[in-house]
Amino acid sequence: MNRVEPESRFRLGRCRTGLGLFARIAFPAGERLIEYTGERISTEEADRRGGRYLFHVNDSWAIDATGRDNLARYINHACRPNAEARVVGRRVFIYAKRAIEPGEEITYHYGRVYFRVFIEPNGCRCATCLRRAERAALRAATAPPPPPLAAPRAAGSGRRAAPTRAGKDR
Repeated sequence: MNRVEPESRFRLGRCRTGLGLFARIAFPAGERLIEYTGERISTEEADRRGGRYLFHVNDSWAIDATGRDNLARYINHACRPNAEARVVGRRVFIYAKRAIEPGEEITYHYGRVYFRVFIEPNGCRCATCLRRAERAALRAATAPPPPPLAAPRAAGSGRRAAPTRAGKDR
């Protein structure tokens, strides 16, 4: 069996979030795309190092992909991704969730904890969230102006005083 090198299946390219990994060929749904590789370290060491290229495999192990020789480290987060990460033993593989076309950026969801710590504070910039923000901005820009405010009422109970009758003794 001929093994196709990752460099011929993918290309690095510019995207809205910096650099991203793009498909050079079509991938069917369910196909294993690439392995997330790097130094295998304990979770304690991962917590000491910190960083954005740590993939926690389980409660004991993490993969540190700080080195630039791992193409999978360039896969960006998406709230509606076309790929998913699967842990097999102490290894991590990225699989296509759906068919991926040549030229399409490979994305997967980084997980709730990573999202909450690193992405949410600055706002998600994935394609889905950017489209949602653009639609909201367009709706706000094209919305009719709000109706004029009603005239303020006089201080008090808000009821009009009953008319008095002239000439009546009190």
